[in-house]
Amino acid sequence: MAANLDHLHYYRLPWNYADNGISWLEPTTRCNLRCEGCYREANGPGHKTLEEVRADLEVFKKLRKSDSMSIAGGDPLVYPHIVELVRMVKEMGWKPVLNTNGLALKEPLLRELKKAGVFGFTFHIDTSQNRPDAPGATETELNSLRLRFAEMLADAGGISCSFNATISEKTLPEVPAMVDWAQGHADIVHAMVFILYRSPGFGADFDFYAQGKKTDIQDTYKETGWGGARPLKAGDVVEKIREADPRYEPCAYLNGTANPNSFKWLLANRIVLGGKTLGYASPRFMELMQTSSHLFTGTYLAYAAPKSVARGKLAAFFGGLMDKRMRGCLKGMAGRLLSNPPGFFRQKGYIQSLMIIQPVDFMPDGRQDMCDSCPDVTVHDGKLVWSCRLEELNSFGSFVQSVPKRI
Repeated sequence: MAANLDHLHYYRLPWNYADNGISWLEPTTRCNLRCEGCYREANGPGHKTLEEVRADLEVFKKLRKSDSMSIAGGDPLVYPHIVELVRMVKEMGWKPVLNTNGLALKEPLLRELKKAGVFGFTFHIDTSQNRPDAPGATETELNSLRLRFAEMLADAGGISCSFNATISEKTLPEVPAMVDWAQGHADIVHAMVFILYRSPGFGADFDFYAQGKKTDIQDTYKETGWGGARPLKAGDVVEKIREADPRYEPCAYLNGTANPNSFKWLLANRIVLGGKTLGYASPRFMELMQTSSHLFTGTYLAYAAPKSVARGKLAAFFGGLMDKRMRGCLKGMAGRLLSNPPGFFRQKGYIQSLMIIQPVDFMPDGRQDMCDSCPDVTVHDGKLVWSCRLEELNSFGSFVQSVPKRI
């Protein structure tokens, strides 16, 4: 049973289309994997030139403020100028974060990327991929691969490490084990992101139109047995996370464009000490972080440096003093101190993020409920557009509109 969530209990992130924590850059459509249900065209336009990428970055500079630039694709590590691109993004004022499956990441390339200024990596690893480097029938079996990448970045030093996994009805039962695994490695795993698989039977009850003409989207959004039989909502994953940690509580969200009560991005920050969770950051704490970041840097915070997320004890202490919803963190820390003072002072506390992202939903009247203030906006023909629907622009010249089928 899905958890019942009330958006009024959480902090609505202040991000908007012109002033956001993240922007999304796609220098290539090429990829060295083919994930189940992937909606990016494998044989698309291919690699952009550095000049074309710079032009996209100039559009972002003109239209949108962001803390971080997610460099995606395709897979950005197959882009032949990836080191130069990371350097360009850094020099233009963003934190370069690479969204990659990691297949092409080797030690020499990592050293070059660090020298160029890479801020972090978000590794996409899940059972939809049939990976040649670590085939796994379950998400738990893939944790050894996740750990290999996390340790690689930790050895390099000073690089943020996140993981995302697409979750379908079939892999939903494995969420608790993934949450436990991330908790045990909070010193080197800074975020775990669960992306809900785009709804099974995508738009089955609707007809689709592009530029006034009825069109078929089956070649654009392909169905796959891996996705299961039913669409998932954020509450489904919340319920599973609470099986691993009953104290789990989100603190912030982004709602939908058509349904303001929906949870398109749902964020929780837990404070982990010695491999065990002390508690979770409150909505007020998140509001303080976002407001102070914008006040002092001019942008809303998206990714924090490893040295910052290692200040979990300070977060628990000051958060517990000023917000009763974080008193549990402070009490837990005091209990650790009293029970084992030497161990307490040896251990660092870490702030680890758990994120749930829910894709487009269809309203009964045909409206598509997108992520309001979408962080993953990209550039297409000099304009900001939803990256998850880029194929519609490439295939039909416009976003498709959905209309309920007549019975």
